[in-house]
Amino acid sequence: MAGSAAFFDLDKTILAKSSSLMFAKPFYDGGLISRADVLRSGYAQFVYLVSGADHDQMDQMRVYLSALCRGWQVETVRSIVNETLDDIVEPTIYNEALELIEQHRAAGREVIIISSSGTEVVEPIGARLGVDLAIGTQMEVVDGEYTGEILFYAYGEGKADAMRDLAAARGYDLAECYAYTDSHTDLPMLDLVGYPVAVNPDAELRRIATERQWPIRDFAKPVAMRSALSTPEAKAAAVSAVGAVALGLAWYAARRRGR
Repeated sequence: MAGSAAFFDLDKTILAKSSSLMFAKPFYDGGLISRADVLRSGYAQFVYLVSGADHDQMDQMRVYLSALCRGWQVETVRSIVNETLDDIVEPTIYNEALELIEQHRAAGREVIIISSSGTEVVEPIGARLGVDLAIGTQMEVVDGEYTGEILFYAYGEGKADAMRDLAAARGYDLAECYAYTDSHTDLPMLDLVGYPVAVNPDAELRRIATERQWPIRDFAKPVAMRSALSTPEAKAAAVSAVGAVALGLAWYAARRRGR
């Protein structure tokens, strides 16, 4: 067990855009959403990039996504994500984030992504990046279809709950852990660790980070996923991360049993 970990938000922290909204066109091409949904997603992406998301917008997104995906075939979603992942995500990965991930791995820390995007998006990206664990929002699945019920929403206090669970299960000392995020809605995540860092922060988080004298990092160098993962070391890390999906599923299952 590692004594500490580095927890990363995904959107605007590792990626320059929203991981969920980026897949609007492939989902449209695959017959999952309408043209109106694509336009709505494009507008949401613009608002998110300009000003971030507040609590009300995140709640609205939860309700919207819950209704939108009801009846979708899980395998269809996974197939679309896997087939389009490299083209959609590149070039949106911040080089500075990749450097931080490598620094933490070299220091012996486990690297964990916790994102409000769905697991079917978060886990493949985490595997590509070679992180130890990737956790996203978990939807209920019955007979291979999404019911629309959200079992775990990886947002706000939910992220902090996941971090506490993981610390207990994997032996992390949270006082020695790091957390990186862009949004003030992730304050529970930042407050939980000994080393909080605001990355590309929205206005509210920048204000809070300045008041509390937290480090502020502004990432500005998106790079292509293929070039970012072209070194032998990066490829080896991605291969070793195949188990991240299994670990994530085990965590969700344990959480459901505990409740």
